[in-house]
Amino acid sequence: MPEFVVTALLAPSRLSLKLLRALVMCLVYCAAVVVAAVYSCIALTNVLCHPRRGCCGLPRPAAPDCLKDPTLGEHCFLSLKVSSSGLRLHYVSAGRGNGPLMLFLHGFPENWFSWRYQLREFQNRFHVVAVDLRGYRPSDAPKDVDCYTTDLLMADIKDIILGLGYSKCILVSHDWGALLAWNFSIYFPSLVERMVVVSGAPISVYQDYSIRQIGQLVQSSYMFLFQFPWLPEKLLSMSDFQILKTIFTHRKRGIPHLTPCELEAFLYHFSQPGGLTGPLNYYRNLFRNFPLEPQELSTPTLLLWGEKDPYLQQGLVGAIGSRFVPGRLESHIVPGTGHWIPQTHPQEMHQYMWAFLQDLLD
Repeated sequence: MPEFVVTALLAPSRLSLKLLRALVMCLVYCAAVVVAAVYSCIALTNVLCHPRRGCCGLPRPAAPDCLKDPTLGEHCFLSLKVSSSGLRLHYVSAGRGNGPLMLFLHGFPENWFSWRYQLREFQNRFHVVAVDLRGYRPSDAPKDVDCYTTDLLMADIKDIILGLGYSKCILVSHDWGALLAWNFSIYFPSLVERMVVVSGAPISVYQDYSIRQIGQLVQSSYMFLFQFPWLPEKLLSMSDFQILKTIFTHRKRGIPHLTPCELEAFLYHFSQPGGLTGPLNYYRNLFRNFPLEPQELSTPTLLLWGEKDPYLQQGLVGAIGSRFVPGRLESHIVPGTGHWIPQTHPQEMHQYMWAFLQDLLD
């Protein structure tokens, strides 16, 4: 069939897709205006309640001591291949030579330190590596939004695994790291032996579920705010990063018993000039490829979900299971837990992981 005929036949579908994406982005930015107004009120209230902190976040002069804890592993940098723009990523490594590679991908607003309990727990039987994803300092953090597309982030993970000298890994992920891990297991299945996913759904599953359950969009409405340039960085940093502090220390939704030093471990790099832009650029690419096609999931996976997760509904667990090849998913809703299971309930998480990975160690 002549090319011009094919082009003519596809033209209505392409136009419909463009119109749909335009409509979606219009709705996204309408929601973003509303959410921005709410967060602006919160940020201004924080400034009024703590006037001495001022309107801007204070750059921390030095990293807290807990980021230098030698029991967690050795701090290293890995230069990625040209396919990933030659960036350098920071990672913490322990247990090299003790077993298979166990690679940890963190979420937002976190960093490698969110895996401190798991690094200690598994370093005797695995080579554990917790990476700071691109945009999260001290890893390289390009400013351009186009540097945070799914394709580039997938290439980063591939280059990390191969650059460390492995042909496959056990991929452990949380929150945004989980979104990346799901995608990576689809496009590079030979590089993933097992997956452990905590509090995170594939983007296509989240998309379809949220269309049916509008309440889920309300629970994660912050992602609309993050579509704007510069404004989210400003609001999150006001009153010395009080919104971020509240995320971590809230009595019901935060991380109980988080010490001041541990809180500073998360805030330190965000407080540096431009420290929030890279992480927020992940969200600014979130709607780039809408709508997404459903994809079958087949990598053997352990899925852990918080019973009281304030950001993600339990119904997503069933939605994820419906996409899986039978027998490949083991899922658990962990009683009494919220969104931060690796930090709030590490012992329960470790028990599930050891049982799931036992056959690899026999």
